[in-house]
Amino acid sequence: MHHLLPVLVAVPLLGATLLVAGGHRLPRVVAETVGCAFAAGTAGLAIVLLLNSSPPLTEWVGGWTPEGGESVGIVLVGDGPGLGMAALASLLTVAALAYSWRYFDEAPRRHAGSFPALMLLFQGGMCGFAVAGDLFDAFVFFELMSVVAYALTGHRVEEAKAVQGALSFGVLNSLGAYAVLMGIGLLYARTGELAMVKIGQGLDRRGGPDALTLAAFALVLTGLLVKAAAVPFHFWLPDAHAVAPTPVCMLLSGVMVELGAYGVWRIYRTVFSGPAGIPASDLERTLVVLGVLTAAVATVMCWYQRHIKRLLEYSLSPEADDGVALYILGHAGVKAALFACTGVLLDRYGSVDEHALHGRARRLRGVAVLYVVGGLSLAGMPPFGIGLGKAVLEKSVGGPLTVLFVAVSAVTAGAVLRVAARVFFGLGAQPGDESSYETTGIREEPETRHRLSRVPDTMTAVPAVLLVASLAVGAVPAFAVAVGHAVSGGAAPSPHWNLAGLLLGLTSTLLALGLATFAVTRTKPLGEPSWMAPLRRLQSGHIGDYVASMLVGTTLLAALALPGVLNG
Repeated sequence: MHHLLPVLVAVPLLGATLLVAGGHRLPRVVAETVGCAFAAGTAGLAIVLLLNSSPPLTEWVGGWTPEGGESVGIVLVGDGPGLGMAALASLLTVAALAYSWRYFDEAPRRHAGSFPALMLLFQGGMCGFAVAGDLFDAFVFFELMSVVAYALTGHRVEEAKAVQGALSFGVLNSLGAYAVLMGIGLLYARTGELAMVKIGQGLDRRGGPDALTLAAFALVLTGLLVKAAAVPFHFWLPDAHAVAPTPVCMLLSGVMVELGAYGVWRIYRTVFSGPAGIPASDLERTLVVLGVLTAAVATVMCWYQRHIKRLLEYSLSPEADDGVALYILGHAGVKAALFACTGVLLDRYGSVDEHALHGRARRLRGVAVLYVVGGLSLAGMPPFGIGLGKAVLEKSVGGPLTVLFVAVSAVTAGAVLRVAARVFFGLGAQPGDESSYETTGIREEPETRHRLSRVPDTMTAVPAVLLVASLAVGAVPAFAVAVGHAVSGGAAPSPHWNLAGLLLGLTSTLLALGLATFAVTRTKPLGEPSWMAPLRRLQSGHIGDYVASMLVGTTLLAALALPGVLNG
């Protein structure tokens, strides 16, 4: 089976090549069908390889196997976590392509194969990054994923704001990539190796951690945390989500951010976890500090956000291996589903302003149900996959972090439920006209050429399937057992619901419902407090400000990991 690992990357790249070469001669429906077929074939292959990944699969591409312990070839590693991420990325790509099946029916005539070709290139980059066994090729796939994502974000190139969002995305992620490349250069200079396992062994042969190891650690993590949109590396993501087409948002939030977190886990375990690397306590301190900052900023920004796409992007959540894997699977499906439902609002009513949409979507009863179910799932309500992942995490961390998990889940889910109550049910005070984006010069245009008079079935079926899948992650015991086996190889007990987890999930759900009720029963819509102004100014839209924040974040990473180097 290991010989099929390169095919996992080659299939979507081949599909993209065929669509670029012949897409201009194809009707749109044929091009979209071809794109879906290649994406689905890749997803099927990823699942087959995942089911056969114990013991892990290893393939040296082109037969360049190590000689005398020295390696120069490209190595792909197919273990449970890597192939699981590849399967998740592929399944969400299929969902995004299916959602867009009727999405461009009314769009201006373009190369019919351009959009599905870009989506397949994105899928190929994500799959390659998930199974790369050496740092340089992980960087190559990292860049392929990023470059295609820039193009997808600015797909509506005729709109200035789309170009601006793609530019912020491109500059920040490119700087993150340069940081990763500099870190790889330092590690190669020290060890003469690029394979991740070999780098870790090379570092350990040279004694304890030193300044070079610390610098490489900070630089590599900078690039990955930019991709993961952790504070203070996150500023590009809300801007990108505000302008990217909805199918692209489904992938950016549903899987690309998760791939950044996966990269941190993978590279630390294989490169920096040895005696000459960064002590686990320093990594834990680093991630806890950044996690708390991310949770605090995201929660506040989410609650006071009216732009629904930005609100969904700020609905980030907390991060012990099985729990994280279950959380990622459940979270990916729910976030993608909520973005899909928001795309329906934009193309039906020409707005994603919570105030301007007050009560206008009463007829979209099916979408309303999906939105409410998605909000409850974000709260961690049993038996959704997010709830099970959160329960396992809360049991493993305990103490104040459990309180943080509950609070973050309640506030972010409460914001989503508040949107559902106002937009789909018309609850709460009617906002004044002067408060809407339309009257302040901030207008949203439908992503189709004209507003949809009827929502295509694919645009509602896709989020429904994603929410059902998220439910299955938490409700089907065999699924949790399979995830636990893939992540820990059966070394740890299978993740399962426990009484404390059930009670905490119900508590965060009730708190979310209470916060949403509080927000919509006020006589006036909840205003933004004055102390929010500094946070708003940080999201300035100026690339220079974002670059400065990224440099602050890199310095913070090095400072948090420094004690381990000094003690070593």
